[in-house]
Amino acid sequence: MTADLARLKTRADFLRVAAGRRRAVRPAFIVQAAPRPTKDASGTSVRVGFTASRKVGNAVVRNRAKRRLRAIAAEVLPQMGHPGTDYVLVARATASERPYAELLGDLEGALQQLTRQTARGGSLERARTAVET
Repeated sequence: MTADLARLKTRADFLRVAAGRRRAVRPAFIVQAAPRPTKDASGTSVRVGFTASRKVGNAVVRNRAKRRLRAIAAEVLPQMGHPGTDYVLVARATASERPYAELLGDLEGALQQLTRQTARGGSLERARTAVET
């Protein structure tokens, strides 16, 4: 991963992003996004977490799916991710088999959809202050 891409590690961070209700569904994964509270904001970094439930498959399949999601996130999020935003990529059953080029296109499309949702729902700064209260 690049220096611009930090990892989400705590359960509380994953739950906060899931509660943010900004999500984009794609055949191989779901992207969830939430603004980082200003007290936790580290400036220009984008944080990302990865998860795969047992519905995806056994441990080998889940790990392969997460590796592939990490690879596309490292390639796309530094350019298209919004600074100060946390993202969670939730693997679906087809994540380990879908062609890599399609995964890249899916993530780019999902990030564009999330940007449109943010534009409709207000700025990330406004959403960030709502998280603090």
